[in-house]
Amino acid sequence: MNYISTRNASLKVSGAEAIVGGIAPDGGLYVPEVIPEVTAKEREALAEMDYPARAAFIIGKYLPELKDELLSWCEKAYSRFDGDPAPLVKIEDNFYLLELWHGPTHAFKDMALTLLPYLLTGSKRVLKRTDRTLILVATSGDTGKAALEGFRDVDGTDCIVFYPSGGVSELQQLQMQTQKGGNVYVSAIEGNFDDAQSAVKKIFTDDSVRNNLASLGYNLSSANSINWGRLVPQIAYYFSAYADLVSSGEIEDGDKVAFSVPTGNFGNILACYYAMRMGLPVERLVCASNDNNVLTDFFDTGIYDVHREFYKTISPSMDILVSSNFERLLFEVSGRDDELTARRMNELKENGKYVVSDGELAKLSELFFADYASDEITKETIGGFFEDTGYILDPHSAVAVSAADAYVGSDEIPIVTVCTASPYKFVGSVLEAIGESVPKSAIKALVKLENETALPLPESLKELETLEKRFTGVVGRDGIEGVVMKYAKERA
Repeated sequence: MNYISTRNASLKVSGAEAIVGGIAPDGGLYVPEVIPEVTAKEREALAEMDYPARAAFIIGKYLPELKDELLSWCEKAYSRFDGDPAPLVKIEDNFYLLELWHGPTHAFKDMALTLLPYLLTGSKRVLKRTDRTLILVATSGDTGKAALEGFRDVDGTDCIVFYPSGGVSELQQLQMQTQKGGNVYVSAIEGNFDDAQSAVKKIFTDDSVRNNLASLGYNLSSANSINWGRLVPQIAYYFSAYADLVSSGEIEDGDKVAFSVPTGNFGNILACYYAMRMGLPVERLVCASNDNNVLTDFFDTGIYDVHREFYKTISPSMDILVSSNFERLLFEVSGRDDELTARRMNELKENGKYVVSDGELAKLSELFFADYASDEITKETIGGFFEDTGYILDPHSAVAVSAADAYVGSDEIPIVTVCTASPYKFVGSVLEAIGESVPKSAIKALVKLENETALPLPESLKELETLEKRFTGVVGRDGIEGVVMKYAKERA
């Protein structure tokens, strides 16, 4: 299968090349030339498979050159999870939670980033590439730790992560600062996530930087969801959730469901969009945002405008104004018009704004429902949900629960809310939301939440306070290139 750039459809590469490259040379994002189909018979068969087999089947539709090894890779990657990688929890009739936080870093990014190292190293073998791969990541919190853990001490790779100073939770920061491994580096950046993401993207499209890195034996790639290898494993868990609904007798195969997804960089909900395009019976995608509600406004008006106040919220992984993966959706809804997509991305870069046509907005409105929750509403949702059901949500999942409550779909349509992180990663906000005081010590706060909720506390979080803080530096937004080159030169 070939992949094309959203900004130049005549640029075609293989799936292996798309994964190794991460982003197209023109700054566009790779998308499959043809979206594969999952037939009703194949969908029914998924209900009888375990999660690694389901994931290998779906991913194999997009990466046939890696198909022979996919099942083995998926089994190895998901063996690192605590039980079922993506369990579906029934709260009440027609309301379910899809838990995606049972991996090694306790966030949904593990669903892809435990597997991506296998996809990347396998792709390099297919392409007979022997150079080292430098994974460059901008993170709003969870991707960074998951990438660092996924690529830790993987042969032939190095991983550098940048996160916004003061823009992640204390636990997220501790996870990154104490990261183990001889091939990793972490730095905070002055500014917000959009600043970090823009600086990283600039490096990817700067020929002089890429050439300098090549002279040192490195090629650049990404672990953000701009990399198709990061996005494609996420498609699998939507099919898995549907298969669980069928196998448990909650629905009949062919019945439609809705998904509510907490949304920042748009990769998670975009994966559900591709699942729907492949044949998953989805009635509507609920796009849930926090106070940085640029996407909610877009789905209401057709205007994407980043000229607005940026908020630091209690759901920091969603504190994003420029959602990179939205470019892929724009490309699809425009009828795969690469020139129009490139023009809109340039308008966003130059003017911070673009507008879609009434026809495009109408098509999007048929597919998406958008809503947002303030911090106050998010806390009320956490507290109320815990009181009513005994289930404790993290702030991002609570935003999605709030949006699911706001969505009124067809009668008797089940809705699955995607839960993206363990409540422990945002322990202070969660304790406040259930009316508890927050201890100054992060570890004491974790223990207190465990006592209050009976949710088992992972050992990997309990030990954080005792680990050495290896990476405590902060760099200006213009200093990222220097950090990258210094790292590469020292290890060349």
